[in-house]
Amino acid sequence: MAQTNSSSQHTHGESHGSLKSYVIGFLLSIILTIIPLVVVLNDMMGRTASLVVMLGAAILQFVVQLVFFMHLKEGENARWNMMALLLGIIILLLVVVGSIWIMTYNAVAH
Repeated sequence: MAQTNSSSQHTHGESHGSLKSYVIGFLLSIILTIIPLVVVLNDMMGRTASLVVMLGAAILQFVVQLVFFMHLKEGENARWNMMALLLGIIILLLVVVGSIWIMTYNAVAH
């Protein structure tokens, strides 16, 4: 039986963030959650502007999560991970936009 070193449970290729990067990501996540909450609860903007602020904060929150917590740009397969993510986003957008387009301009339903 081969002995394993319990203190070395991670493989060589794994990369993990530092405490500083986790704290920065956490603080950015909190800020990106509070901004739309304050805008909506205080009626600071109209309906459309509030929706734009919420959507913008959600997209930035997505990027923060990927970079600071999922370590998207780290590791040996970072380029492939980014390309797979972009392909998934393109497919998602095609399905959503195509569905909305079909529902909007469906001549049979009118």
